[in-house]
Amino acid sequence: MKAELLRVGMGNIAGVASAIFYGGPGSVFWMWMIAAIGAASAFVESALGQAYKVKNPDGEFSGGPAYYIEKGLKCKPYAILFAIVAFLGPGFLMPGVQINSLVTVFEEAFSVNKILVGAICCVILGIVVYGSIKRIAQIAELLAPAMCAVYILAAVIILGLNITKLPGILKMIIQSAFGVHAVLGGIVGSAVSWGVKRGIYSNEAGMGCGAIVSAAAECSHPAKQGLIQSFSIYVDTLFIGTATAMIVLLTGTFDVADAAGNLLISQTGGLESGIKWTQHALISTFGTWSGKALAIIIVLFVFTSMTGYCYQAESNIRYLTGNSKKAVAIARAVFLAASFLGAIVNADAVWAMGAVRIRCLIRQNSVSKMRPERGTEKKIVDLVSAIFLIMNRFRNFLCI
Repeated sequence: MKAELLRVGMGNIAGVASAIFYGGPGSVFWMWMIAAIGAASAFVESALGQAYKVKNPDGEFSGGPAYYIEKGLKCKPYAILFAIVAFLGPGFLMPGVQINSLVTVFEEAFSVNKILVGAICCVILGIVVYGSIKRIAQIAELLAPAMCAVYILAAVIILGLNITKLPGILKMIIQSAFGVHAVLGGIVGSAVSWGVKRGIYSNEAGMGCGAIVSAAAECSHPAKQGLIQSFSIYVDTLFIGTATAMIVLLTGTFDVADAAGNLLISQTGGLESGIKWTQHALISTFGTWSGKALAIIIVLFVFTSMTGYCYQAESNIRYLTGNSKKAVAIARAVFLAASFLGAIVNADAVWAMGAVRIRCLIRQNSVSKMRPERGTEKKIVDLVSAIFLIMNRFRNFLCI
């Protein structure tokens, strides 16, 4: 369940909706494709995280890219550089995206002040992150299954109510993805670009995030944890991401714009793209109560993502400082401050910060997986993992 703690978040709702706005329905197809390839990266980084994890004095395991870069590539300076970037990503650049979406949906559902909601969220989050890692894991494991099940159930109901529209929507997705749609054919490049970007943002495969969490698990063989993480990619993108796509597409709650900002499809009356699309799609189907229910679901999505980000940030700070308690306390304070920033900064700014984090982590982590220490592949490769390694080489070629 820690895999979903890390991967499920606003990328599955607001991210999918924004991909449709900028890239058209065809971006959904390319999100599916990047999930298939990204599962390979998730396998490799998680298996390497298991192979090179270390046991802390408190009995817990730590691992991730910084550890397998140092021990596998034998390059401590590069490991330190990665750890710094990996702290800045989840510790400073990413929290604002989650909080921004949360305060937006609460403002829409309950007409409450964004700053007030942001402050309350940060206080609650602070109570949790200043507790133990075990408490974070326990809370997340209780919340993650419920939030996923309720959200997918809502999507299934909408699918059933609009089943006659499904063939047309699937046709639009495929035609838009390959540039043969009469209206959307001119933005096929945007469909590919936004599908890949939001797909990676959603499942975080290839950035090394999953390796940090999976290294804490105990299993008999590194490949087992790799396969679990690979499966989590499919759950994240093919189930939850697709649920969002079906909710907005089947209800017609979406617009599509070209690179110049001109609307090619306009159906929402100027509604801001992102989380509000999903909210209004649910309201149009189930009534106003569903908008409030979505706000509660968003709290669970954001909460589990944020606790995952905090765990990642702390893990890298511990690596850099040798488990300094003072450094961890400061890192948590920076994390909470960055979280509150999301309540007062506009959505474009926080999403741009998230994009910087993704580019930095993918490039650095891709290099670290290309040439592991001799003998490492014997630890993690069997028939299935060999296939995943080949797919990972192909994905690294695309992303660098």
